[in-house]
Amino acid sequence: MTFRVHPTAEVSDRATIGDGASIWHQAQVRERADVGPGCIIGKGAYIGADVKVGANCKVQNYSCVYEGTTLEDGVFVGPEVVFTNDRYPRAINPDGSLKSADDWHCEGAHVRFGAAVGSRTVVLPGVTIGRWALIAAGSVVTKDVPDHGIVAGNPARTMGWVCVCARRLNESLACPECGRAYAQADSGLALLEAGS
Repeated sequence: MTFRVHPTAEVSDRATIGDGASIWHQAQVRERADVGPGCIIGKGAYIGADVKVGANCKVQNYSCVYEGTTLEDGVFVGPEVVFTNDRYPRAINPDGSLKSADDWHCEGAHVRFGAAVGSRTVVLPGVTIGRWALIAAGSVVTKDVPDHGIVAGNPARTMGWVCVCARRLNESLACPECGRAYAQADSGLALLEAGS
């Protein structure tokens, strides 16, 4: 297996790094993290313990993918995105003692195939972002996002639908750029087969 790790990056010897991956300046990849083949982990990014990053993902500079998070194949994470994992954060217990790993419940996010999360977005614990969804920069994602949904704002709200080519769909659920057509589905939208 061949992958590239910049000399200033800190990669646990208990992490798994896929073939062709690149881990850049000052990035940190923790124990038991699984970074898939072809991934690019940007400068200063943090990949927490037990995080799963699928094949061909891009995690841009200074993003934090905390424990419990799963990124499926082909996910784009813009610069300075934060995936949180604690719904009830506290540094201390009610008695004033420092919280330990046993004193909290880790609840990560799940980002599905091909989705893109814009720069400086915050994703709250337990959220699922659907296939090919697009999260606008600076959003705070507090609830699940449907497949092909575009969401924006704080809290993020659905603003429309997006094609696999990342262009906004028109009212007929067709892409004016590439011509792909979509239909409503239980999970959001689904791509129609050519000729349907």
